[in-house]
Amino acid sequence: MNMSAALSLVALSVVLALASSAASLAAVRMPMVVRLLAMPLFALAGLSALAGGLIALLLGDVVTATLPLGLPWLPWRVRLDALSGFFLALIGVVSFAVGVYGPAYVRGLEKGRDSLVALGGFSGLFLTGMLAVVLANDAFLFMVAWELMSLASYFLVAFQHDNAANRRAAFLYLLMAHVGGLAILLGYGVLASFGDGFAFDAMRAASLPPAWGSVAFVLAFVGFGMKAGLVPLHAWLPEAHPVAPSHISALMSGVMLKVAVYGFVRFVFDLVGEVQWQWGVAVLAVGSLSALFGVLAAMMQRDLKRLLAYSSVENLGIIFIGLGLALLFLGTGYPLPGVLALIAALYHALNHALFKGLLFLGAGAILHSSHEHDLEHMGGLLRRMPWTGFLFLVGCLSISSLPPFNGFVSEWLTFQAALQTWQLDSGVLRSLIPIVAAVLALTGALVAATFVKVYGVAFLGQARSRHVRRARPVPHGMRAGQGILAALCLALGIMPVWVIGAINAIPEQLLGAGLPHSAAEGWLSLNLVAANGASYNAPLMAVLLGLFVALAFWALRRGAVRRVRRCDAWDCGFAPPNTRMQYTATAFAQPIRRVFGHLFLVEETLVPRDDGSHRHQLTIGDRSWGLLYVPVTRWVESASRRVIRLQSGNVRVYLGWTLATLLVLLWIIS
Repeated sequence: MNMSAALSLVALSVVLALASSAASLAAVRMPMVVRLLAMPLFALAGLSALAGGLIALLLGDVVTATLPLGLPWLPWRVRLDALSGFFLALIGVVSFAVGVYGPAYVRGLEKGRDSLVALGGFSGLFLTGMLAVVLANDAFLFMVAWELMSLASYFLVAFQHDNAANRRAAFLYLLMAHVGGLAILLGYGVLASFGDGFAFDAMRAASLPPAWGSVAFVLAFVGFGMKAGLVPLHAWLPEAHPVAPSHISALMSGVMLKVAVYGFVRFVFDLVGEVQWQWGVAVLAVGSLSALFGVLAAMMQRDLKRLLAYSSVENLGIIFIGLGLALLFLGTGYPLPGVLALIAALYHALNHALFKGLLFLGAGAILHSSHEHDLEHMGGLLRRMPWTGFLFLVGCLSISSLPPFNGFVSEWLTFQAALQTWQLDSGVLRSLIPIVAAVLALTGALVAATFVKVYGVAFLGQARSRHVRRARPVPHGMRAGQGILAALCLALGIMPVWVIGAINAIPEQLLGAGLPHSAAEGWLSLNLVAANGASYNAPLMAVLLGLFVALAFWALRRGAVRRVRRCDAWDCGFAPPNTRMQYTATAFAQPIRRVFGHLFLVEETLVPRDDGSHRHQLTIGDRSWGLLYVPVTRWVESASRRVIRLQSGNVRVYLGWTLATLLVLLWIIS
């Protein structure tokens, strides 16, 4: 295999994604076409992208091509290298799992009123846009693909448009996507003005003054940060992800947010040129804020998909903490810890794609079987959906960064990068990074508490509603889609040396430096900084954990451990235990809410019932709406009212404005 073959496989994935979109048009008359043809083509597109991306990543070479598309003086250029190969593999693996999961999920929509033509057609275009963004080698193709990705995902968010809340969420997403796209376009405009062209090769060769480099960085950080859902530009994310179909939510959270990470890495580490350490401080601050705010907001949610959406804000914050550390170390002249931080960020991007895709597919399985998304109405699902419960548990353990699963490795790498702060000369920076590390540690503890809440309330105890009591196991295809991602969560946690060895090609290609000790102690132990430094032996830990579990089962089967006698619990003279005696999601988060509640708009009320009793109602609001978005909305409305005054209805006034505009333009040109 060579790079030309890898590019051919990626091109095939784009063709298959477009074919999946085109095949969905037949769903007008035959709804089963989406299930029987469009989704399998979607899965094949993901598999082809995965194969092509892995080949490009392992070879670590570069191949370019010019397409006979675009404008006569501005053709579309594509490039496949280690960075694009990594993200193509990331897109491909989640898309393949979604393609396997999708047919059984879509089957439940065939008898509904929602348009399967829109679902299948825009899903294929969505995948096409993401693939094209990663392949683009010029700003023109990049922005066309970026807009295709944003518009297609807008229609998927608005899929069930009969609900006014869904339409509002879709409009908010589209508005913020275009604002972010405008910032990215302006950032590319700065690079193009110094590079004398829109091709990325011309931008790489340009020499930017430090001031203009900072301007380009800020524009890119705002644009890509808005798409990634960083605080305070995250408002669209918890609104859009919960209302989209669950397999689309897995793509948006697991893949689309990583496309924003790709764009930021490509722009800052590849195109801008020499990085500045001040950029790293800004990225660290925003990443830390996003990580802490995201997990706190997730902890207080009771809607499962909304909780997972806020969790994505937290995980993107962790990724940008790694990128901020990389910028800071590289900007101060320490390439080795900078490379370590970049690899940690990329590894966590891959890990988040896997376990967040798994959790959203699990949430979709729950919704498909029980028609319930409120944690307060769940309970006892492990008995009714054992396979979904087991696979969802793998996702919870992975996102909680518990060994031997993959989330632990990337967060451990991030801490290892933060521990290199002693090499910095600045005392201020040496004090800043430990604070960031402390925030990251607090975030990890809160994540574990959040997903203990999720799993305990949803899967354990007794069912709290009739829908949940009637839940049944989901079809085999939906289990298989979850199983693929769950197996990869374990594999990437057990074999991190091989994965990091492959990812190491990216900094070698972008920065000209890599990790010299990635496999200093063989494939078993991970040792990245120095031969006598900290190491992590993931396979050994997995073997020990497996032996412990096997020994426990053997002891139970042999009778070495006394069997537990099941009987009714001591009821203190009250009625038998019921669902009202179980912990709820709201009660579980109450201690955290008491401590951090001032960061949110918390409103607790008692709502009267028909029988004279009262029901407790808790509303958690986001302060960023009042601090940022509401003032901007008022300013736009005020400016709009002033502009309306120009429309007087008098032709002479319009001619006067036209003449004034021409005079100003002539003055500017001359």
